[in-house]
Order: sequence, then C-alpha cells, then structure tokens
Amino acid sequence: MSKPIIKIVDCASGEVIEREMNAAEFKQYEENVKSVEKQKAEAESKAIAKAVLLEKLGITAEEAVLLLS
Repeated sequence: MSKPIIKIVDCASGEVIEREMNAAEFKQYEENVKSVEKQKAEAESKAIAKAVLLEKLGITAEEAVLLLS
C-alpha cells in the first residue's frame, strides 16, 4: 500500500510540494484513523442503546426530552 500524499503550499512564493508521508507522519495518520473509527463505533453503539431504551419505554426521543426538562 502506498502512503497518502501530503501537499505543502508556500503561500509567499506559491511553491507547491507534493510527497508521500514519511514514517512518523504515516504512523500518526494511522493512529488518527483508528481514533476516528473508534469514536464512530462508540457513537453508533450509544445511538443503538438509546433507541432500544426508548423502544422499551414506548416513547419517542422528543417525549424523553420533555420528561427530562
């Protein structure tokens, strides 16, 4: 697998440099991707748990907001 490309633009001169990520940048990139995936999975899990609870209670999300306000 080739590494993602980094694009560096020097605003003063307009020079554009495109290159592959180095090892440290690629490692950080992979960690960031894993973190985002974990956050998405946690958010999806919470949403499912919330939907299940609302279904058990037989109320809508709007009704739950009214109860808690």
